[in-house]
Amino acid sequence: MISYGVYQLFNLIMFLMLIKVLLSWFPNIDWFREPFCSLRKFTDIFFLPFRKIIPPIGMIDFSPIAAFLVMSILQNGIYRLLVVLGL
Repeated sequence: MISYGVYQLFNLIMFLMLIKVLLSWFPNIDWFREPFCSLRKFTDIFFLPFRKIIPPIGMIDFSPIAAFLVMSILQNGIYRLLVVLGL
């Protein structure tokens, strides 16, 4: 089913976002070397719009929380729409 595939695609994207968040806790990672550079470029597509809206408070970036919330809402909404359409 297409709906299941789309649902799993959202899961994969959110998994990569989680990996990026967890790796950001390690200061010795060089984000300009592979595979970290590709991961950063891909996940920044989802994080940057929220970073423009939600500024960091101190040293803490809350934009990933908003990104995960919106992605989860989109995932469920699109999945339900596709199920209703019979896809």
